[in-house]
This record gives sequence, structure tokens and C-alpha cells, in this order.
Amino acid sequence: MEATALATLPPAELETEAERLFRALLHVDCEPGRQWNIDTCRRIAPLTLEINRLKREQDAVILTHSYVEPEIIYGVGDFKGDSYFLSLKARDVQAKKIVFAGVVFMAETAKILSPHATVVVPDRGSGCSLADSLTGEQLRRLKAAYPDAAVVCYINSTADVKAESDVCVTSGNVYDIVAQLPQRRILFVPDRLMGDNLRNELKRRGVDKEIITSDGTCIVHDVFDAASVAEARVRFPGLKVVAHPECTPEVAAAADFVGSTGAMMKYVKTTTAPYFLMLTECGLVGRLQVEAPEKHFIGGCRLCPYMKLNSLEKVRDALRAPRPEQIVTLDEDIRRRAARCIERMFELAPKD
Repeated sequence: MEATALATLPPAELETEAERLFRALLHVDCEPGRQWNIDTCRRIAPLTLEINRLKREQDAVILTHSYVEPEIIYGVGDFKGDSYFLSLKARDVQAKKIVFAGVVFMAETAKILSPHATVVVPDRGSGCSLADSLTGEQLRRLKAAYPDAAVVCYINSTADVKAESDVCVTSGNVYDIVAQLPQRRILFVPDRLMGDNLRNELKRRGVDKEIITSDGTCIVHDVFDAASVAEARVRFPGLKVVAHPECTPEVAAAADFVGSTGAMMKYVKTTTAPYFLMLTECGLVGRLQVEAPEKHFIGGCRLCPYMKLNSLEKVRDALRAPRPEQIVTLDEDIRRRAARCIERMFELAPKD
């Protein structure tokens, strides 16, 4: 915020905002060089106040994925959660503008489901190794090779890929949705490791499916290994290991719980253990430190470089005067076909 704008804010308002932020972020660990103290919160209070004012003036909402920085989630976010939860919110909000603090494929999903809204991203470079691993054209070639297969895309995919798919899934509903499909052969894209875990879980459930995958992986989750899990269990007796299904099958087999971002949060909040090892993106640990400060976490999480491109300054700028590349636009034919794919997920997903 410019000095002139800062000077117009009453000191009492700034201090109240700083205290609110400090209470929210008190238990969150920061990387070296950053400390959540009252002075740090005073420095970001002008930004959060301006962003929240701009939201009101522009009839905007900010959707925040659990992996972005905690000052975005708890400072300016209207809704926080995993891809499935945020896709529901994107579908249901009536705001004129949606700022999606996450990665680009998520913002595309918001535009698919809320075509009336202007959807903007804080940083157009916030990609995803999974979404970037497969194009619509590549998927069309795979479909030609397996014409009898149901095409199932993980939500971590581009609008082009969703438009070529029969149904979209998330890490929280993939097993239940695939089990319902009438086709035996499933072309699952773009996550090879989730496809491996899908194959193993359906076999465990006695569901006869042939799972064919493309070769994408998540650069956060594919680096964890079972040997590190075994070492951690020796060092921390009673440890509970929590993993995402984007991890390798070996890591999934070594974990106490495997689930989506939302399911992992619920598991930790409702499970008693002296320590937790979170094999996922570090942003989720930050959320848990805010919402379950009594829990104890040991090292192990990894940072997503794409998610960390989001910042309060970029969120502010996307509201003030978004650049053309920050505004998400989609071909209407692609948007409509992708919307059918996502709506099919909503139809088949288990209802809470």
C-alpha cells in the first residue's frame, strides 16, 4: 500500500487488524527469517484492510486453497479448503468477481462453473506439474488408443482435458466415482501415482477395473519415500503418518491414513497421537497449526513453488487493476464440455 493510502487509515483500525491477524497466525511456523509477531502483523495489516475493502466495493470473493500462505487464508480469504470444496463454492457464489488464490487450473474450474463472474488469478505463473503434464490434444490421442475406456480426469487438469473427459474426480471421491462407472476399462489422467493407488484400492474393495494412466506426477507428493517414514517412526514413537493419494503406493502403504486435503485435516483433528507426520504440502500444516494448535507436527512436508507464488500484494493488484494475463478466459465450447464433466462429478460424488 502506498504511503499516502496508509496515512489515511486510523491507527486504531490498523492496530485492531494487526491484533486480529496475530491471534489467527500465532501458532503458525514460518520459514527462516519470518516470525509471526505483532510487528509482522502490523506490517501486513494495511494490505489486508485494503484487500477486504476492495472486495466489498467490487462484490468480490476470494477463494483460498489450503496450500497458499496463511496470511492470505486467514487475512483475506472468504472460503478455504481443497479443490472439491472450492469448486462447490465457485459454482454457488453469486459474486461479480472471483479471485482464486491457488493455481491456474483451479481458477479455470471456477470460470467453468461461474461463467457470469470475472475470475482472476494473482499470478498467471502458478501452474501445476500435473495439469501441465497433459494437453487436450494428447488426451484425444490416448482416447483413440482406448476407445472402450471411460475417461476420468483428476481435477488437477486443464479445462481442455476436462472438456475431453467423461467425469472429473478429486482425491476425496475418486474411488467411489470410478467404482460406479459401468465401463471396466478406465483411462485415468493425468496422475500416474494416484492411478496406481486407485488400482490398489479398488482391488482391495473387490472392484474389477482395468486402470490405464498417463504419466504425470505432483512435484510435491512424488518425492516422499517409505524409508523416511520408517525412520520417523523409530525416532517418534506413537507417530501417526498422514499421506495424500498423489504419493507413491509405497508411501501410501506405509501411512496410517491416506486421503484428500480435507480428509487429512479431519483425521488429524479427530485423532489422538503424540506426533503427526504430514506427507503433503506445508500449507496444510499451517492450517492445522491455526485450527488445531494442540497437535504436534514433525518435519516432512514440502512446499509447492506454484502455490507460493500467491501473495497479498498480488491479490491486492488483481483486485485493483488486473492485467490481461490475470483474467481467466475460456472458449465457450470448451467451457460447456468441461462443465458437463464437472457436473457429472457432482452427480456421482458421495453426499455428506
